[in-house]
Amino acid sequence: MAQYNPESHHRRSIRLKEYDYAQAGMYFVTVCAQNRECLFGEVIDEEMRLNGVGQIVEAQWQKTASLRPQIKLDAYVVMPNHFHGIIFILNNRRGVLQYAPTRDRQSFRSPSQTVGAIIRGFKSAAAKEINLSRGTPGLPVWQRNYHEHIIRDENELNRIREYIVLNPARWKDDEENPINQRAAKRPPVQTTTTIRSIRS
Repeated sequence: MAQYNPESHHRRSIRLKEYDYAQAGMYFVTVCAQNRECLFGEVIDEEMRLNGVGQIVEAQWQKTASLRPQIKLDAYVVMPNHFHGIIFILNNRRGVLQYAPTRDRQSFRSPSQTVGAIIRGFKSAAAKEINLSRGTPGLPVWQRNYHEHIIRDENELNRIREYIVLNPARWKDDEENPINQRAAKRPPVQTTTTIRSIRS
């Protein structure tokens, strides 16, 4: 099966012009730790082992749905320095779940229920509790922005679910892994060959 590749999810947040992110639909979101520091635990034997900070992140994500009745959560994973999750925004008028609609469909708007508002609330609550637990008030926990991807159909949903579930097993090759980031920035090794004249 082809794997979903969240293109450049650590670099910038891509927004569709004129798209209403409060529309009913499914959204894949990625949030990175400040400076991509490994704050949330470590991957051991291809499994994510959360530390206390990572457990706070997971608990705050799970609270998201209980705080917002129009939200349902699907697959998610807390990685050493980032987080992936799928959000379902329900159409409260009919109480049903839809795939993200196209621009020409009628939509309802609520600024407090947009994907951006949901992620801001999650990041803020998690950062507050993390800093309280470690006695570092006001210390940044997250990068300023986030990345979202609109899920258009069931096939794409299943590919993203698979990507999320397999994320820990692929950590050694993950571009967010600091080891891989350092390797990518490392200049090529220059070798000097010394030619000696050998007299017979």
